[in-house]
Amino acid sequence: MRTLMLFMSIASLAAGAVAAQAGIEIERSVYIERAERDGNRIVRALEPAYELRRGDSVVLMLNWSAAGRSDSFTVSSRVPRDLAYQRSGGHEPEVSIDGGKSWGHLTKLRTGSRKASPEDVTHLRWQVSNAQAALGRGVFSYSAIVR
Repeated sequence: MRTLMLFMSIASLAAGAVAAQAGIEIERSVYIERAERDGNRIVRALEPAYELRRGDSVVLMLNWSAAGRSDSFTVSSRVPRDLAYQRSGGHEPEVSIDGGKSWGHLTKLRTGSRKASPEDVTHLRWQVSNAQAALGRGVFSYSAIVR
């Protein structure tokens, strides 16, 4: 029951966490990353997340579409509390470690007397340039560990 509630919590938070302007649609999905040994190599695969357990490695994808739009915009997402952010795929986001009050690159942020770590991240945001917006669609992703 805990795993089902955890998945529903993450799915609903991910769904409500994206901020986008008018004319921009966001489709969200959550996948579990599986790693299996095949001889001497490790094969990684993503599977749709139906059930999550503590320690699972997950990938959250935000597919955006903005048909007919050519000006830049920002896509932001709150990292659900049940997840510990690890890294972003492809596009480096700005991050917040204080609930979205301030933003920066993770390497430059501090929490108290120490450098911020990926697990401190509470929010992510990506800038979509004019050129990217003119393409009409794109995807942002990040990986996390279920706490």
